[in-house]
Amino acid sequence: MRWPKGLTGLCYGGDYNPEQWPAEVWPADVELMRRARVNLVTVGVFAWSRLEPQPGRYDFDWLDRVLDLLYDGGIRVALATPTASPPPWFSLRHPDALPVTADGTRLSHGSRDTYCASAPAYRAAARGIAEALADRYRDHPSLALWHVHNEYGTTCHCEHVAVAFRAWLRARYGDLDRLAEAWTGSFWSQHYSDWEQIRPPRTTRYLGNPGQLLDFRRFVSDELLGAYVEQRDLLRAATPDVPVTTNYVLGGWVPVDHARWAAEVDLVAIDHYPAEAGPGAEEQTALAADLARSWARRGERLRRTGRAGQVGATGHIGLAGQVGATGHIGLAGRVGATGHIGRGGQGGRGGAVEPASVDGSGGPAWLLMESAPNLILTPGRMHAKEPGRMIRHSLAHVARGSRGAMFFQWRASRGGAEVFHSALVPHAGPDSRAFREAVSLGGVLDRLAEVDAGTVRAPVAIAWDVASWWALQSTVLPSGQLDYLAEVSAAHRALSRAGHTVDFVAEDDDLLGYALLVLPALYLLPDRYAARIHDYVAAGGHLLVSYFSGIADEDARVRTGGYPGALREVLGVRVEEFHPLDPATRLPLSDGTTGRLWAETVRLTGATPSVFYAGGLLDGEPALTRHDYGDGVAWYLSTRLDGDAYRDLLARVAEAAGAAPTCPTAPAGVEAVRRGTAERSWLFLLNHSAEAQTVPVCGVDLLTGDYADPVRLPAGGCAVLRETADADPGRRSDA
Repeated sequence: MRWPKGLTGLCYGGDYNPEQWPAEVWPADVELMRRARVNLVTVGVFAWSRLEPQPGRYDFDWLDRVLDLLYDGGIRVALATPTASPPPWFSLRHPDALPVTADGTRLSHGSRDTYCASAPAYRAAARGIAEALADRYRDHPSLALWHVHNEYGTTCHCEHVAVAFRAWLRARYGDLDRLAEAWTGSFWSQHYSDWEQIRPPRTTRYLGNPGQLLDFRRFVSDELLGAYVEQRDLLRAATPDVPVTTNYVLGGWVPVDHARWAAEVDLVAIDHYPAEAGPGAEEQTALAADLARSWARRGERLRRTGRAGQVGATGHIGLAGQVGATGHIGLAGRVGATGHIGRGGQGGRGGAVEPASVDGSGGPAWLLMESAPNLILTPGRMHAKEPGRMIRHSLAHVARGSRGAMFFQWRASRGGAEVFHSALVPHAGPDSRAFREAVSLGGVLDRLAEVDAGTVRAPVAIAWDVASWWALQSTVLPSGQLDYLAEVSAAHRALSRAGHTVDFVAEDDDLLGYALLVLPALYLLPDRYAARIHDYVAAGGHLLVSYFSGIADEDARVRTGGYPGALREVLGVRVEEFHPLDPATRLPLSDGTTGRLWAETVRLTGATPSVFYAGGLLDGEPALTRHDYGDGVAWYLSTRLDGDAYRDLLARVAEAAGAAPTCPTAPAGVEAVRRGTAERSWLFLLNHSAEAQTVPVCGVDLLTGDYADPVRLPAGGCAVLRETADADPGRRSDA
């Protein structure tokens, strides 16, 4: 089976909202789609009020015509269930299903996401519209993919949620004594004597309980997953040969553990909207794509090993697909001692083994489901993308394994809350730069169909743990500048600038296939995860840990005896004291670099100092240490290095670990990513600089059809080289 069903090559298209336009526009839309080589569109995401104008009365006539027009035009459909935006009649009939904020305010209808996922009436209505769509369109030839809901992420604090939260806590902890231990109930008199006393965290007089806040995030993720699974199972029963997914939205406000969800979707689909107009947009694009590929790899592994729906990123065993009366997914206990799943590589150099996806493509299936074609949505301003940037961003995702490039939206709306949102057909119409670039991108993706066979292999990995992110948002920290995503982004940026493609790993992923593992601000560290990290280094792995890692256990309780808690032994250090820095402060270091944001009093318990603080209170104290542990090496970095210094450090550590950059000859500003099979490889070269660049590599450029030796990239230009095993090794880019 192809993912999506019936499509060959890469997917290209976006959200199509024909209900916003007169029927006379629809045939013109299809003709423009054909001109742009669009082959997949998402339909019906926000159309619930048009599809079910009154309870139980459906109007599918307009959607019938749209799907027929699309199919006749050679365009497949990702048919959405519109449950992210209930119709007005539903909210009026079921006011208890409207979401309640943490301060107790019940929100009103009038926007999207006006629902509570724990409300029985909402869950029943969502199942009803999903089942009606499945019954109507199960045999429609345009149907390629089911797109459930849109960007799950709505949080509610109502009484329905309270009932479900208590059931989730009972399943997780079993009794109130264990709950009190996890939540440190003795602090501020928070011992509960009856389960009915527990409520979702609400606005309170001062600081909330960090354990309760963390568990509530975990619960909401599982509750939303339960809502997704209900719809997914209905759709699978009706159309077992059509894949089902939902689109992940990324951000600190999102209460979803995407790594845990990955095993429950047939392909990981992400929405990605960079928030910086400068080079940060390209860095954010690379980070999101590497996360998506890593989640997809994890999901494929869990399905392949029969563990889908069993092990979440929290390390607890869930009952995915077994939905009780409350409609939520429970957690039935804790995982015991874990061993390694397998080596996944040779000598720690090759990256984790990626199984072929079930449809025969090169790697686990994932797709860029939404992005903005001609705008970057920066805070407070919509930045118009420079010519060629839409293509570069799209190719950055395809280079990292995406099955194509999809956008929000096809045609810009004439009204509504997002009237100035980006679109492939903007308000100016097809006679516009945006649409001309859309046509160009369609041609580019057509020419790249063969790369879909290629797998992305990364020799280095970064630990990703959403629970650590949530915990750092729920706790009063020594510095307001500590931010989990910022720490992960800094490590990813440094490795990318050093020329490395990066995987992300979760607690139960295989580690032994990676030459280097980086732990940035891995605040929560269960004993079983710490043991696997120790084993990884002892077996020959190289580890670099940044400050504020290993501090607490999975319940956010600080490990006593000195920081970094569970990692003291493998790192050979013991931190006595934190020294948070003012944002403007720079600490000189003995190698000529500077540290910022954070510093520590580090005591050596086996490690060797590599770099010292120079001057001030910490003069002569270790800032960077190295510890030989078993057959491997563990580094500890106790401050934040500026960008170039962090890049240089990770480049040296990766080289010592045996990890080579993807394309060592690529100049600064040129991003290089490789996809490959046993017989062939494809090298993506993306010039993000404002200057022409020459890369001394050779191969057939799929974008032009010409053999290039060397590759000359104009400012903002791209090349995708087909490399062959019999190429001259002196000129091949990975030689």
